[in-house]
Amino acid sequence: MSSAAAKVRKGDGKRQRGNRTGFTTGANAAAAATAATLGLVEGSVPEQVECLLPNAQHVAFNITEGSVDGMRAHAVSIKDAGDDPDATNGAHLTADVRRIPGGSGVALKGGAGVGIVTKPGLGLEVGGAAINPVPRRNIIENVQAAGAPILAAGDGLEVTISVPGGEEMAKKTLNARLGILGGISILGTTGIVRPYSTAAFRASVVQAVQVAAGQGLKSVVFTTGGRTEKCAIRNFPELDAACFVQMGDFTRAAFQAALKHKMEHIIVGAMVGKLTKIAQGLPVTHAWRKEVDRDLLAEVAAEVGAPAELVEEIRSAETARFAAEKLEQMGLAVLFHRTLAQRALRTLRTVYPGPHKLTVLACDFAGKPIVTVEESEHA
Repeated sequence: MSSAAAKVRKGDGKRQRGNRTGFTTGANAAAAATAATLGLVEGSVPEQVECLLPNAQHVAFNITEGSVDGMRAHAVSIKDAGDDPDATNGAHLTADVRRIPGGSGVALKGGAGVGIVTKPGLGLEVGGAAINPVPRRNIIENVQAAGAPILAAGDGLEVTISVPGGEEMAKKTLNARLGILGGISILGTTGIVRPYSTAAFRASVVQAVQVAAGQGLKSVVFTTGGRTEKCAIRNFPELDAACFVQMGDFTRAAFQAALKHKMEHIIVGAMVGKLTKIAQGLPVTHAWRKEVDRDLLAEVAAEVGAPAELVEEIRSAETARFAAEKLEQMGLAVLFHRTLAQRALRTLRTVYPGPHKLTVLACDFAGKPIVTVEESEHA
């Protein structure tokens, strides 16, 4: 076999990646809170504690920095995200639990390093701590079990979750875009982190649409990354900042959220590679899922007048960028991107039907607008 024939295309097969699972911030927060509560009950904080996760598993967590001082106890559970490249891996989920004489039940608060919710639409109280509903319930249930003797005696428990360095960690997340400021979110619907599951990013896309809807906005601009978002902001300066949502590879999740919240105008901004995958109708456009359809690119190139020789080169090329750059050299960049955007728009209309208006923005590799296609242009 020749070296050319043996070449592995981008997207062929999956890269070798670890598969060790880890734990969510919610699971570690529950572990720290349970350990601190046991400290108040038993007089000392245990070095290991068993917790019930939201998925009903019982898991043992190591505990550090345990201490008891009268009516207060302190404990830390260090997050291990497994083989997932998580921004909060190694975070010290810290619980300070206080016994409240004559109090009632368990009160849960956020401390330093836990974000504050500043916008509606997340299902969380504006002005409150960014502790999501499932981990919130899980923390309280574990504390109720561990602190049963205290609660039975007629006293209450106040639990404060904090994360040293959480504000810096949050800069690597989408929290600021969701209106969660000053720290990370306490997350986790199961308690388990699965490597490269991308569940957290997909959830953030859905949340971002919820935030826009919560502010009464009727337009949403989905982009595939930072450069395309800057391109879209430049192209649609009249829109509120909350309208702009980086959907990454999650076209289907983004559109389902937009349709659920009855967005009236959906705009998609993308460069040639993702634009082609959107035109293919792929629900997830990641390179590991499926490669670019070079036959589609070749068809579009032929349609805009590219010579037959170039059309065949595009059909066998490694990337969509090859087609874009070659056609730009021929002065066909705008026509090529317009035709490709029209195909993407028709696919989106077919796959995600509804009363909404659709617009597709094609961007170049520097993040500058090339052409905007409105649905009326080829309705």
